[in-house]
Amino acid sequence: MLVYKFGGTSVGSVVNMNQVKDIIATRNRKIVVLSAMSGTTNALVEISTLVESGNVNTAKKCIETLNETYNSVVYDLLQDETLRQEVSNYVNARFRLLLEATSEPFSNLLHNTIVSNGELLSTFMFSRLLQQEGFSVRLLPALDFMRVDSHNEPDNFYIKQNLNRLIDAESPADIYITQGFICLDAEGQITNLQRGGSDYTATIIGAAIEADEVQIWTDIDGFHNNDPRYVNDTQALSHLSYDEAAELAYFGAKILHPQTVMPVRQLDIPLRLKNTMAPQAHGTLITNQIHGEGIKAIAAKDGITAIKIKSVRMLLAHGFLKKVFEVFERYETSIDMVTTSEIAVSLTIDNTTHLEAINEELKKFATVDIDEYMSIVCLVGNQIIYHPDTPELFQVLQDVTIRMIAYGGSNNNISLLVNTSDKLETLQKLQRYVFESGLVEV
Repeated sequence: MLVYKFGGTSVGSVVNMNQVKDIIATRNRKIVVLSAMSGTTNALVEISTLVESGNVNTAKKCIETLNETYNSVVYDLLQDETLRQEVSNYVNARFRLLLEATSEPFSNLLHNTIVSNGELLSTFMFSRLLQQEGFSVRLLPALDFMRVDSHNEPDNFYIKQNLNRLIDAESPADIYITQGFICLDAEGQITNLQRGGSDYTATIIGAAIEADEVQIWTDIDGFHNNDPRYVNDTQALSHLSYDEAAELAYFGAKILHPQTVMPVRQLDIPLRLKNTMAPQAHGTLITNQIHGEGIKAIAAKDGITAIKIKSVRMLLAHGFLKKVFEVFERYETSIDMVTTSEIAVSLTIDNTTHLEAINEELKKFATVDIDEYMSIVCLVGNQIIYHPDTPELFQVLQDVTIRMIAYGGSNNNISLLVNTSDKLETLQKLQRYVFESGLVEV
């Protein structure tokens, strides 16, 4: 069985939904994971924010506007009057529930419940489109099998048991439709896998059913060797290893949720990235196989804060780093990069929720300097640190102020910390000198 995941753009219009329908019209049995229609999650988050701030009337107007948009989509999507009426009733019922929710006391559960409607709407609509076209299709509610544990990690045993039970419970179908992103928490309340979580849903499902392949369909033809939003003439990469893909996803390549690779790499399930708008393109195939060495791709991650922690007592003092890291652990704040000298340690974080409290604790035993508006530029490739051409890239960046370098922590990754204002120049210079000059073969 295959697992297909289609993002918000892929199901963002009637034309695109019909394109998705054509893509999945193959003989293979499959589970299709859908995101909300593009723009819907943002609209639902805005509605939730309005409810939280007490702007109930404005929230209701936004709900009514979104309801009208969906009614228009339903009318254009379906020609079968019975199915059109069924979907219209479902859509209007969901928006009535949203209107009722605006009068409830705001809570995190209410927020998650509001936001979950995007995937519930898209999957119901799309399943009925497939029914109209004569496909053998069943809707599998994600909230019946997708759950995280008390640590917000996938409850893999629960997921596998319940997903396979649902698949086997009724007569088999060729296509199973389910929601990405949304799930239950350990207490059985609605939550989600955070932005981009539909990718993660797809690979969790792929691992649970031991799929032959998981395909992530989006609006770009796979990983590129640089960020096409900032750099011209980038090229798609035909193959990546799981390690390379994980590094790129974590350090800013927006095409893939950072945790997506984890479930499938353990079972050696191929992960393929494809373009809904150009389905004939090869895309990027991610497996355990390694193709070539040296710099293969460049990505950038914004919103980084650099923290320099300096203390003369650090000199030859064992336990200093442990003391530093324990502060970040207490506040559940992950660290991206770390460099040390005899009397200082510099590190970066991308979550500043608890920065003020962390700063106060660190100042009890060290001097702390904080720099915001930083970006990590990440160069990825198999055995990159050993490749003879790699050192030459530093000559390219003589005019760029590099705050930190992480070199050697991974054989597949070199990370540079720069001011966000220098990110564009850094990406473009690296593109010219690494790829366009022939320093590295693409």
